[in-house]
Amino acid sequence: MKVVSDHQGFQQQYSRCVATIGKFDGVHLGHQAILKQLRAWAQELGLPAMVILIEPHPEEFFAADSQQCPARLTILEEKLRLIEAMGIDYVYILNFDHALSSQSASVYIENILVDGLGIAALIVGSDFRFGNRRQGDFKLLQDYGRQYDFVVQETPSCEVDGRRVSSTLVREQLESGDFEAVNRVLGRKFSISGRVIKGENNGKELGFPTCNIKLQRRRIPLHGVFACVVILDDCDIPAAVNIGFRPTVTEAGEALLEAHLLDFDADLYDQQLEVVFKVKIREEQKFDGIDALKAQIATDVQAVRAYFSQ
Repeated sequence: MKVVSDHQGFQQQYSRCVATIGKFDGVHLGHQAILKQLRAWAQELGLPAMVILIEPHPEEFFAADSQQCPARLTILEEKLRLIEAMGIDYVYILNFDHALSSQSASVYIENILVDGLGIAALIVGSDFRFGNRRQGDFKLLQDYGRQYDFVVQETPSCEVDGRRVSSTLVREQLESGDFEAVNRVLGRKFSISGRVIKGENNGKELGFPTCNIKLQRRRIPLHGVFACVVILDDCDIPAAVNIGFRPTVTEAGEALLEAHLLDFDADLYDQQLEVVFKVKIREEQKFDGIDALKAQIATDVQAVRAYFSQ
């Protein structure tokens, strides 16, 4: 899969394409149905399949603070990995900024979709909105399609357990700690991936060394302590994981994932890890002091061991 960051000259270098557009946060079963439809249509027309990926999310761009935007399920690198696994040929990263947000729907279609990417077909939802003040819609795309010789097709609907699949649904299920429901909607196990960074050795000083991963999100989808499996080089390692802001040891307020791998002793700095969430142990909380925190961590680790021994 090739990642494209500039639509100028795309047609000269590649060709026309069949495309879909969206944020694809979580790449859940609904997104996967769209990507399957996209791939099948592209193969039928003998053209490459293109995902136009909006980054950052408009809600993140306009939010004054992190609590005003939805929690992000997947960062860009995770999205690209999941989209590539669906057999997509190209991803065009559409940079959402002030210039794009002020662009009219007509200019959006003509400059990006027609002159830039040369779409032969476009798959979007019937409620899709775009352009300045969200004035562009499905009907406008159809009107321009007749003028510029591209076809617009509606995305398929997708339901799980009687509910419409959406990124909002996944966020609700994560907040309630229902990972079985989350996994059914995602079509895979929920996980967070990242590279291990140098920490402040707080965990080691407490007697529970951790691998630390920056979450790279304005708002995180989970808070608390969890029983997880850390995937390292195809090995599954049980772990007690804290995800949040560590209020007992810092006032910095930067979200971090800290994984204490059970019965494992190795330096994993700069290693790429995938953390798969199994069950929530407790909420994150601020303790009166380090001794109270250390005692609670010991209890948490014992709870995680008990979970994996079942």
